[in-house]
Amino acid sequence: MLRIGLTGGIGAGKSALSTTFAQCGGIVVDGDVLAREVVEPGTEGLAALVEAFGADILQPDGSLDRPALAAKAFRDDGARGKLNGIVHPLVARRRAEIIAAVSGDAVVVEDIPLLVESGMAPLFPLVIVVHADVEVRVRRLVEQRGMSEADAKARIAAQATDEQRRAVADVWLDNSSSPADFVERARDVWHNRILPFAHNLSTGQIARGPARLVPADPSWPDQAHRIVARLKTACGDRAVSVDHIGSTAVPEFDAKDVIDIQVTVESLLVADELAEPLLDAGYPRLAHITRDTAKTDARSTVGRYEHSGDPSLWHKRIHASADPGRPTNVHIRVNGWPNQQFALLFVDWLRANPGARADYLAVKRRADAGGDGDIERYVTAKEPWFTDAYRRAWQWADAVGWRP
Repeated sequence: MLRIGLTGGIGAGKSALSTTFAQCGGIVVDGDVLAREVVEPGTEGLAALVEAFGADILQPDGSLDRPALAAKAFRDDGARGKLNGIVHPLVARRRAEIIAAVSGDAVVVEDIPLLVESGMAPLFPLVIVVHADVEVRVRRLVEQRGMSEADAKARIAAQATDEQRRAVADVWLDNSSSPADFVERARDVWHNRILPFAHNLSTGQIARGPARLVPADPSWPDQAHRIVARLKTACGDRAVSVDHIGSTAVPEFDAKDVIDIQVTVESLLVADELAEPLLDAGYPRLAHITRDTAKTDARSTVGRYEHSGDPSLWHKRIHASADPGRPTNVHIRVNGWPNQQFALLFVDWLRANPGARADYLAVKRRADAGGDGDIERYVTAKEPWFTDAYRRAWQWADAVGWRP
């Protein structure tokens, strides 16, 4: 099952996107619908709201008077927090009940208006944000929902900012133009990203990125930040740390457009326990790769690292993203082992040493010269350079007092 988190500000057009995805075959779980369901007459949710905000939030027939509740609940952060504290847990419970009844190969689109505010984004393998300019949203709320302009602006101001939504968005869909254009772009995302992602997950396949150098992308750190948050959530306390490693972690450094992340654990047994949680998060395991091939013949001239040539201390587990829109490698290594330490050291060494960066970039460019995108050839071509780089990096580490 592929679970997608869908969000956007009020008036941005989440409903239009949900409708399109439903027409494409997605199973939509609408947070607004659930929020209404859990406070219908006779529910524990409505009883809790009356206790918190007073009986004057009810209509004569005993149902919820939503404008009356809004007038009280949106007046300040404390009141809004009280409302969310009542409704959110009930909605989450109802959502879990629905998802538990869905088939394993389904694509579930969870429309959650306050996904950002509730901190739920890392729970999803893919987060889609619908955006529209504030002026457009205000006009829609006034014309389509009958709100006053002041009320519309207050509702918008009470929600997450565009910057906060961008920080969690794997896909950003702008809905400020025509409905037809928006639907066309939504269908493109469904057929060219969501369906391949779902297929890869169901078959345990990964999305491979081509082994071609591209100019440094300033958004790589932000993308990695989202992935790190997702992996921390999936791994929980079984991860000692989760770090952005590899060339994309070095500022202004050309690299393959593949994010590398290291998950540090206490043992390979723990790494094996993470196989299922990581698959659920969108990262199938590559069963045939168990050891770092590059650098295993390296020997440091520093005594305490002489053991690093022991092949057993370079074992790892590796997962990779099933999302074709964001190729990612997830290396699971044991805390304190040479491969775990060197992955962290290598990034800091490159960041601090322009000469090392220039050397490595030249090596990568020679490896990339074929231009055929063959990942195995690319990796093999770089391996000899790492023997000396391993020694140089650890010499630098001792000189400056670097520690993992």
